[in-house]
Amino acid sequence: QVQLVESGGGLVQPGGSLRLSCAASGSIFSVNVMGWYRQGSGKQRELVATISSGGTTNYADSVKSRFTISRDNAKNTVYLQMNSLKPEDTAVYYCNADILRRDSWIRRDYWGQGTMVTVSS
Repeated sequence: QVQLVESGGGLVQPGGSLRLSCAASGSIFSVNVMGWYRQGSGKQRELVATISSGGTTNYADSVKSRFTISRDNAKNTVYLQMNSLKPEDTAVYYCNADILRRDSWIRRDYWGQGTMVTVSS
């Protein structure tokens, strides 16, 4: 069993900040790329940011210079620091991780349950 548990969503005013966390747990041998995606109301899910196990990052153009992705490999946890939030950042944010399981030696993507971020005055 492997699961991703997210936390940190909520309501914030425009210009404010939030920090999301996502911890992977279970029968894990290794966690490769971790990332954050989001899905706004009536929109398709889109990439926000990813980070490799070595720390290489990738960002959507819409969040560059405002969001920072980081990870703690010892804790199998990925973070998303979101600054200068805009109403258009309102969405359900999903954590994603490419995990190699220790019990089955199967490698695949896992998703968290999602956490809502609302940016509104």
